[in-house]
Amino acid sequence: MTGLTYEEAVKHILNTEAIFETTTAQVAGVNFRVFKNIPTDLRALLQASREPQDDGKAEYLVFQNQRYSYDAFCNDINKMTHVLQDRFGIKPRDRVAVAMSNCPELLILMMAISSIGATCVFLNAWWTTEELRYALQDTDAKVVFADDTRSKRLQPLQDELELTLIGTGHAQPHPSFDDLMQVETRTEWPTVDIDPDSDFAIMYSSGTTSDPKGVALTHRGAVNAVFTWLVQAAIAPLINPPDDPNAEKPRPVTMITTPLFHVTATHPGFLLSLPAGAKVVLMDKWDADTAVNLIESEGVTRFVGVPTQSADIQLAAQKNGKRLETLAQVVAGGAKRPAAQVGDLAQAFPLAEIATGWGMTETNAIGIGLSGADYVAQPGAAGRLFPPLQEMLFLDDDGQPVAQGEVGEMTVKSPCNMRCYINKLDETSQAMQDGWFKTGDLGYIDSDGIITIVDRKKNIIIRGGENIACLDVEGALHQHPAILESCAFPVPHERLGEVVGAAVQTRSGMTITLEDLSEFLSTRIARFKTPEHLWIQTTPLPRGATDKIDRRALRSQCIAELGLNT
Repeated sequence: MTGLTYEEAVKHILNTEAIFETTTAQVAGVNFRVFKNIPTDLRALLQASREPQDDGKAEYLVFQNQRYSYDAFCNDINKMTHVLQDRFGIKPRDRVAVAMSNCPELLILMMAISSIGATCVFLNAWWTTEELRYALQDTDAKVVFADDTRSKRLQPLQDELELTLIGTGHAQPHPSFDDLMQVETRTEWPTVDIDPDSDFAIMYSSGTTSDPKGVALTHRGAVNAVFTWLVQAAIAPLINPPDDPNAEKPRPVTMITTPLFHVTATHPGFLLSLPAGAKVVLMDKWDADTAVNLIESEGVTRFVGVPTQSADIQLAAQKNGKRLETLAQVVAGGAKRPAAQVGDLAQAFPLAEIATGWGMTETNAIGIGLSGADYVAQPGAAGRLFPPLQEMLFLDDDGQPVAQGEVGEMTVKSPCNMRCYINKLDETSQAMQDGWFKTGDLGYIDSDGIITIVDRKKNIIIRGGENIACLDVEGALHQHPAILESCAFPVPHERLGEVVGAAVQTRSGMTITLEDLSEFLSTRIARFKTPEHLWIQTTPLPRGATDKIDRRALRSQCIAELGLNT
């Protein structure tokens, strides 16, 4: 059977599948194309997903020695909604924070908070106490659920910020998540009205400023993103028909390995699994050998992780003699996969489709993607814009569209875009105009609709999928008494893609070492932001024509000393 072209497949699905019918909705005075027949909020998405999850009977979530059916998972969510409402008085639009590594409790809390119209504030589990202080003050969240490690970091803030801390670990010196759940018996769904354009979550994204930006994501944005990915799943067999169209397909099983405080895990990992009828295998920390064993034992069909993790499972599978034949898709998100890795993965996993996805916290993770033969043929490309809701322009420095094939700033419009950066009116107005979001990424589109990303306008380092603002690092460096000025930049790294490098000018008569600096920064910024390469000089850092530090020239100079290519 001959497959359809990409355009033909999209047209067929949109014309024949009622769930993908579109209409127009006005949000904050701007008209957007949206799906007409999908759930309006995350609670409704949970309810509608019971049918594809074998009417609730399917095994849904696997974590270490814990296993949840879909109904059991939803029952725990509903128990927590009553706890939040009755014990803590949480109302629609209130903000409740979660600070923990990956675990079922985090997913239960995320959906319970959003199911009563409140907003889940995701706190980066790697943040220091000071970084946690900033986000809690920024959101004014007073109720915080935290595991043992994060509880220790939060306790110095408890009295100062008047926090109610609820523990989810073993050392629970405050109300316990488990205790609260054990005494609650009600499992009926909450009935509070949810505004589709209210915030279901605030997630933090590092930008070009030193402070992280709280990205407000709405129910409408998240659910429309989920169904945009479902369109991709629906068109795939039309483009590449199976050898036996009557053969029974295995149940989809997705593995979540990246932190749940990032959209790569919450959106195309967790939220997409619900209506897709997929089982979720959740890992709390990355270990390639463990991942390979879980893929084999749980029959994982879809692996989504940062490019580093794709390379890790390839090596671990080869080392352990595992073929991982259940894998049907190996997807990279959170950072660009090195082009050389694409062919290697396709060879290592011949039964799997190798894919890449580009999206941002600000877009609810939706954006562009490429997979299969198209990706192998163009491993440096980012992909096609996912239909049917999104629009994209490539703009020059004056905000005017550039010609096809020319490089411009990727600017996207869709109902999936964020509502705003909280408490940052200037940054919001600079990034968003009339529904269009300026991504800060530079790219171009070819005649086949394939987009290639060539650079970032923003000074961001992406270390293993984790965004790091250069100014965030520099702000911490300037706190050291020996440092007069500094400049942070990405250094290529074979496994992580990029790591943090920094050049500093020291004050007269003062010295510093990388080891000294790492110890100094340990309580000021998260460990992953700490420079792994340091260049020290006593003269001023190089300047450009406007007397600003010439970051590009300095980076090229420093990296050349390592014998690496920029």
